Amino acid sequence: MDKIRLNKYLAHCGVCSRRDADRIIEQGKVLVNGTVAVPGQQVGLTDEILIGGKQMQGQKKTVVLAFYKPIGVTCTEKDPHAEKKIMDFVKYPERVTYAGRLDKDSEGLLLLTNDGDLIQAMMKGANRHEKEYIVKVNKEITDDFLSRMTQGIFLQELNVKTRECELEKVGKYTFKIVLTQGVNRQIRRMCAVCGYKVQSLKRIRVMHVQLENLKPGEYRELEQKDVQQLYRDCGLQSPDYQRDR
Repeated sequence: MDKIRLNKYLAHCGVCSRRDADRIIEQGKVLVNGTVAVPGQQVGLTDEILIGGKQMQGQKKTVVLAFYKPIGVTCTEKDPHAEKKIMDFVKYPERVTYAGRLDKDSEGLLLLTNDGDLIQAMMKGANRHEKEYIVKVNKEITDDFLSRMTQGIFLQELNVKTRECELEKVGKYTFKIVLTQGVNRQIRRMCAVCGYKVQSLKRIRVMHVQLENLKPGEYRELEQKDVQQLYRDCGLQSPDYQRDR
């Protein structure tokens, strides 16, 4: 492998995003071959890289997992009070982190990866990446409800108006919705403003990746073509070593 910038190397190792890597490099927390690293430094696989005394194991292949988060599972890695965490279900040999959250009472598709840059790009609201959900509410869906939701809802408690979105009624109490932003508990808040209460909420798509036939608690590794499409859609260059897989 040709040498690459240290921040990119750390992101590909799944340590953090490039932005966070730049920060810890500037703070003098990274050593390369026993010397404090400097911003913009180039490294290769033969270099010894330490962060806080811990040696990095070298670049790993980019891994992206599609995981069906069950209801009752908390999107957290460290909260000791969470009864069920994602990593209780995902027993993968490499460390992966989720891109975006689903609240405890919701279920469906989560993407997990070991590339910090990819996580950051997928979560960035300005990129307007699509996420699709199936939602069941507590009373019959009306044309007025669909119209209000589609045009965007002002959420007073957050002082933000949601973006225009796509809605499709699929049942008397059920609709599909496609969002391009990630406001906390957005669908539940939007429905509440319209006088509805969400009974169930399932995410079935993130960008081009579908939940497909996964069952709650199951996960699958995305194929190379799907990983490469994620990079393209996020405006990122696929890792150099990706071409050799």
